[in-house]
Amino acid sequence: MKYGIDRDSVVVITGASGGIGRATARAFGARGARIALLARGEEGLDGAAADVEKAGGRALPISVDVADNDRVEEAAQRVEAELGSIDVWVNVAFSSVFAPFWEIEPDEFKRITEVTYLGYVNGTRAALKRMMPRERGVIVQCGSALAYRGIPLQSGYCGAKHAVQGLHDSLRAELLHEHPNVKVTMVEMPGVNTPQFSWVLSRLPRRAQPVPPIYQPEVAADALLYAAEHPRRREYWVGGSTVGTLIANKFAAGLLDRYLARTAFSSQQTEQRTPPDQAANLWKPADDAGGHDYGAHGRFDEEAHPRSPQLWAAKHKYLVGAATAGAAATGAAVGAAKLLRR
Repeated sequence: MKYGIDRDSVVVITGASGGIGRATARAFGARGARIALLARGEEGLDGAAADVEKAGGRALPISVDVADNDRVEEAAQRVEAELGSIDVWVNVAFSSVFAPFWEIEPDEFKRITEVTYLGYVNGTRAALKRMMPRERGVIVQCGSALAYRGIPLQSGYCGAKHAVQGLHDSLRAELLHEHPNVKVTMVEMPGVNTPQFSWVLSRLPRRAQPVPPIYQPEVAADALLYAAEHPRRREYWVGGSTVGTLIANKFAAGLLDRYLARTAFSSQQTEQRTPPDQAANLWKPADDAGGHDYGAHGRFDEEAHPRSPQLWAAKHKYLVGAATAGAAATGAAVGAAKLLRR
């Protein structure tokens, strides 16, 4: 079955107005795909549409709150009416609050969950409604290392990402049983240089930042595009920090609790004070009409890595495996030769 992205491909990307979603829209646009851009902010959507067209794709911006299932379904209907049958659906949209759990209000926690978890549920449902009868299609869930390992100051986001991971695990098994030609895969991200650290509601005394090491959003976009074209793998891990976090959590979760208690408060804040007038997009988009287009990048271009060797290895696992086996064989041969000389 063909999974390559080209001018005949119809792709839906949620959270497309900024950050990872924005960079992903550009990446798919460079393949010439027809792309529906779903987000709330009109300024950001206009900018994303211009990016896609400039890259060589065709853009259909749709202002929608992914927490509203009916509006997501209406958006899917419009996509198929104007662009054609949906081939790929990429869920990226999220919201959050930077604060200790006890400082997040109940309605704020509910809103985080509705966008970051139920937004994925709504998008996945709309995609499957069209893909299952056709027995083809790919859903890519933008995940996070925090889907496995919660950290301080992001309890709402971590809880929602854990829920997405559980959804992914269940759904993948169900599709393998009932609809094996409809694929779902998940990409676990590291800290990424996106505008979220300038527009997520924060109650921290100093400005929020990603947990280092920080990667550019194009690294994340490259991973999502690759996953869409290679969806048979259940998930991809991006960045050495993601690999290290997941392995440490599996084998030493208690020690990691104590390590994060000591380090994760300071590592998620810069030295600058949080501006009293900082944007907060929890209830209203910061890039709506009257706001401004934040683009794909955040404030951390000088620190952010433009490449991930670990992602390269994930893309070339057979080559890496062969090289590892070759090195092991060479080592064994050298060892045997030494024994024979004794």
